[in-house]
Amino acid sequence: MGFGGGAGLDDFAKRVVSLGGDEKTVYVAGSGPAVVVMPEMPGISPDVLRFAGWVRDAGFTVYVPSLFGVDGAYPTVELAEPILKRACVSKEFRAFAGGGTSPVAVWLRALARTAHDECGGPGVGAVGMCFTGNFALTMTLEPSVIAPVLGQPSLPLDDPAALELSSEDAAAIRERFERDGLTALGLRFDNDKWCTGQRFAAYTQLLGDRFDARVLPGECANPEPPPFFRDMVRTPHSVVTAHLVDEEGHPTVRARDEVLAFLRARLLPAPTTA
Repeated sequence: MGFGGGAGLDDFAKRVVSLGGDEKTVYVAGSGPAVVVMPEMPGISPDVLRFAGWVRDAGFTVYVPSLFGVDGAYPTVELAEPILKRACVSKEFRAFAGGGTSPVAVWLRALARTAHDECGGPGVGAVGMCFTGNFALTMTLEPSVIAPVLGQPSLPLDDPAALELSSEDAAAIRERFERDGLTALGLRFDNDKWCTGQRFAAYTQLLGDRFDARVLPGECANPEPPPFFRDMVRTPHSVVTAHLVDEEGHPTVRARDEVLAFLRARLLPAPTTA
């Protein structure tokens, strides 16, 4: 499958979605089964939009909720630092160990229900990245979510071996994965200090072989990411966005293609033969 240059905000319909009394902006484009693409810190950057465009081009209706930051902004240190600080103390997010599941996950599950009602198909995909990485897993407590992708999940920030989950949600997720035969796809670089091997080991402990971990060598990450990633993240981190090298056959492009194949296998019905 060939891919174009991704997408910008103008390629999406801007909607204001009110669910459970909470209102957020959501950018929507494409056709086919729904995939919720959640932004990484510090927000819906051009790289996040590029990835969302690839998901759209793969045959899906993509929903990109605005959860923090300035939509469409280039991720600079000056912009990102206050956004990160606000998110860390926000009631919507549980950025540190012991906080349990982030409350924003409830709104995201409601968005998935709405997207499934609008788009149909066997279910909904959920792609989380960095700050939102684990939300793709907690969204599976919504029955319509059947294709979770965990891109370099970074929460909780202060405990590399912990998961951003309450014990009750963890047990319910494990039970659902076993009952419905779900699989979660995980992505990280091997030297990522924000999403370490300890975190992936914790996912494996929770889900067993239903957690499909893909670990890329950090040496293949884009060496010239935007300033926020260069100066604040300071490690290979964002596999399919800021640290992706958009060259045919590159390991990060192969990882992107594996994500799209994972979504297609679960969300796009196989063609029937006469």
